[in-house]
Amino acid sequence: MATATLSKEERLAAHYAAIEAASKDPTLSPATGKPLSKTTLFRFGAGFLVFGILWMSGLGIVSAVLLPEHYKAIEGADPEALVGIVNAFTAVASLVSNLMFGNFSDRSRSRFGRRTPWIVFGALLGGVTLFLTGTTHNAVLLTIYYCACMFGLNCMIAPLVAILSDRVPSGVRGTMSAFYGAGSTIGAPIGTMIGALFITNLIPGFAVAGVLMFLGGVVAVIIMPKEAPADFLPKDEGSFKDVLMSFRPPKFSTAHDFYKAFVGRFCMLISYQMINVYQLYIIQNYIGQSVKQSAVTISVVSSIIMVVSLIGSFISGPLSDFIGRRKVPVIVASVLFAIGIAMPWIFPSSMGMYLFAGIAGLGYAVYSAVDQALLVDVLPNKEEAGKDLGILNLATTLGQMCGPILMSAIVVNLGYSFAFPVSIALAIIGCFFIQIIKGVK
Repeated sequence: MATATLSKEERLAAHYAAIEAASKDPTLSPATGKPLSKTTLFRFGAGFLVFGILWMSGLGIVSAVLLPEHYKAIEGADPEALVGIVNAFTAVASLVSNLMFGNFSDRSRSRFGRRTPWIVFGALLGGVTLFLTGTTHNAVLLTIYYCACMFGLNCMIAPLVAILSDRVPSGVRGTMSAFYGAGSTIGAPIGTMIGALFITNLIPGFAVAGVLMFLGGVVAVIIMPKEAPADFLPKDEGSFKDVLMSFRPPKFSTAHDFYKAFVGRFCMLISYQMINVYQLYIIQNYIGQSVKQSAVTISVVSSIIMVVSLIGSFISGPLSDFIGRRKVPVIVASVLFAIGIAMPWIFPSSMGMYLFAGIAGLGYAVYSAVDQALLVDVLPNKEEAGKDLGILNLATTLGQMCGPILMSAIVVNLGYSFAFPVSIALAIIGCFFIQIIKGVK
C-alpha cells in the first residue's frame, strides 16, 4: 500500500513500528524499518562527506585567513584583541543555536520532513551572513554578521547530524559518521589554501566562502535520499512555557550514559584545544625555533595531520561497524592522543612535533569518526534526537572555549612543562568516562 493512501494514524503506527524494529536489528533503518540498499547508503555517505567539505572549506577561508586580515582594516581596534572578542560572542552563538535548532527540527511537522527545511534555511542564512562579514568595517556589525553565520551553520549541522539517528541503521552509523568527519578534515586545509589566494583581494574571497557555505546544506539535501513528510507526527499544542520546557536536558536518573558521553567528549575537546590552538607557540616558545623555522615545522605538522586524519577517518568508522563496537575505537583513540601529546613534552624538537602530528592526529581522527556514532547510540529518546544531540554537541563548543583559556592560564603561571601533563590527564579522564558507559559496547 502506498504511503500516500495511508491515514495519519496508520503512518504514525508504521513510524513507531519502524523505530522499534530498528532498535532490535542494526541493519534496519529507523525511518522505514527496512534495510537500506547500497545505493541509498552511498548517497547518505556522499551527502555527509560533501557537506563536511563544503561548509568547512567556506568557514576555513574566512576564519583561518580572510577574517584575521580583515581585522587589520578596522580603525580603532586591536586585531588580536578583536579576535578574542569576536570568538567569545560566536562561541555563545554556537552554544545557543545548536541546541535551539536541534529542538526546533525535532518539533517540525513539515511535509518536506523535520530536518530538510532547517538545513536549507541554515544554508541560506549562513552563506549570506558569511559573505556580509567581509563587507563591513564596523566591529559591532561584523560581530553580529559572524554570530548570525554561526546560527546558520548550526541550523544546518544540528538537523543534519540528527539524520544519523532518524534514518541511518545503527550498524552503519560509524561509517556514516566517518564520512562526515573526513569531509570536515579535508575541508579545513582546502579552505586555508583557497583563502590564501584571496588574501590581497578579500571581498571576492568572502563571496566564495559564502557560496561554499550555502552549497554545503543545499547539495547535501540534494544528494541524500529525500526525507519523508513529517505532517503525520503528533503536533505540540503546548504553550510558550511548554516550548521553553522542551529544552530541558534528559533526566540524569534515566540517562547516565548520555551524561558520561558528554563529560568524555568535553574532557577530550579541552585536551585537544589546549594543544591545537597553541601549536605555533609551542614550536616557537617551548621548542625554541625562530619564526622562519616554525613556519616550516608547522607546515609539515599540518601535512602529517591531514594525511593521518584521512586514513584514520576512513578506516575507523567501517571498522567500528564491522566489530560492532563504539567504545573500543574511542578509547584507543583517546590513549593514542594522550601518547601523541607526550611526544613534544619528552622530545622538545621538530621530531617531537612530527611524532605528535602522526600519533595524536591519528588518534583524534579515529575519535572524531566514531564518537559521533557513539553519541547517537546513547540518546535516551529518538524522538528528541536533534535537541539531545545539540546538548551533547555543547560539550564540543564548551571544550573549544575552555581549552585555550586553561592553556593560557597554565602557560602564563606555570609554563609549558605543566601544560602537557594536564592535557594528557584530561584525555585519559575523557577515556575513563567513555569506558564506564554501560549501554553501548
